[in-house]
Amino acid sequence: MFSLNFTHFIVLLKKEFDIEFRQKTALNGILLFVLSTVFVSYLAFQKIIQPNVWNALFWIILLFGSIITTSKSFLSEQKGRMLYNYWLYNPRQVIMSKIVYNSFLLTIVSFLTLFLFTIFIGNIVQDLSTFSLILVLSSCGFSSILTLMSGISVKAGGSFTLTAILSFPLTFPLLLVVIKVSKFAIDGLAFSVSVQYLLVLILINVIVTTLSYLLFPYLWSD
Repeated sequence: MFSLNFTHFIVLLKKEFDIEFRQKTALNGILLFVLSTVFVSYLAFQKIIQPNVWNALFWIILLFGSIITTSKSFLSEQKGRMLYNYWLYNPRQVIMSKIVYNSFLLTIVSFLTLFLFTIFIGNIVQDLSTFSLILVLSSCGFSSILTLMSGISVKAGGSFTLTAILSFPLTFPLLLVVIKVSKFAIDGLAFSVSVQYLLVLILINVIVTTLSYLLFPYLWSD
């Protein structure tokens, strides 16, 4: 019943995209949140030239945008559909398809946030290539953590609020590394300075994704 099947994984991944484009209100809500928060920041700060302020504001907006984006991973699933998926698919395929999909979506949200920052507030990042790599790795990290927390929240009968509460302690170590290494990219320091922190980001992604892969079947069968 739970045999691994790459075809099933592709089907589940395609289903995530189909649902997203069929229910455009969720995606539009995310875009509206990012646009509105960046615009309010522009009204409050105008142009930000202090690297620490720019960096902190960027990741605060992106963190809450990530929570909003991923919280619907399981909250939008109806009980009948979840039971149907339980009998048809491997739980590991389910969680991995959602993590991959959310990673893709969060990457788009991350670059959109950077684009809006550039238009309204200004872009002070001197090393854009390293900063772009940080956005991709952080998107994958946020996706792995928040997707699993969304599944736990649903099983606990919770909501978006519970997902946010469960996620904050786990995203904190990731945020510490991301804020540190992104400051290096903003200042334009040599790539070699950032390498060890980028490796830590990759390690966090691997650990969290592996834990999700191993632990989600027990949560799924509850």
